[in-house]
Amino acid sequence: MLTAFATNAQNATENATQQPPGGGGMILIMYAIIFIVFYFILIRPQKKRQKQLANMIDALQINDEVVTAGGIKGKIASIKEDTVVIETGADKVKIVFEKSAISKVLTIHE
Repeated sequence: MLTAFATNAQNATENATQQPPGGGGMILIMYAIIFIVFYFILIRPQKKRQKQLANMIDALQINDEVVTAGGIKGKIASIKEDTVVIETGADKVKIVFEKSAISKVLTIHE
């Protein structure tokens, strides 16, 4: 009787320490699928937008009408390496902005 109890306890311990079949591999596959989904939904479109914005900033020319990130509209009066001078308003007030502050180009002169 005592040996039957010891055998049942040993079997219970062995069953508790065994891992379910395919548990580790399935988790890795699920993580890979989640990463792939995030890449195509979030990462890839963001990189595409950043590339378009960089191309737009590189293509800026004098007399392009632009809108800044703060909502100021005006024409580009001059362009330097990292800055842009914008004329705005009826008085043609000139304001210096970083190129990265340009959010949209309204007209492009070719």
